[in-house]
Amino acid sequence: MASGPGRREGDSDGGGAVEQERKTARARRHAVIFHNDDYTTREFVVHVLMRFFSKSETEATHLMLTVHHKGKGVAGVYTRDLAETKAQTTMEYAAKHGFPLKVTAEPCD
Repeated sequence: MASGPGRREGDSDGGGAVEQERKTARARRHAVIFHNDDYTTREFVVHVLMRFFSKSETEATHLMLTVHHKGKGVAGVYTRDLAETKAQTTMEYAAKHGFPLKVTAEPCD
């Protein structure tokens, strides 16, 4: 298709630039949130943070204490699918070990 005067190749009347902008927009990020409870041990929380979130022992301990004192804490920020998978995998692992650990994936602001 040849370009006419004042038109660039690839321009269209159908709003193609807007459509392309939507396609290339960054996927919304989701935070993986650990929630405090009265049953899951501190040691177990540190363990899962190191195992599933690649935290050092120092980082995991700091986050565990944040969750303990503030009620919740962010373990990481990921794409929606990865955040949901990490939350689900962590809760399944906790349940398998007899802990009611609650981990959620929530959209970031």
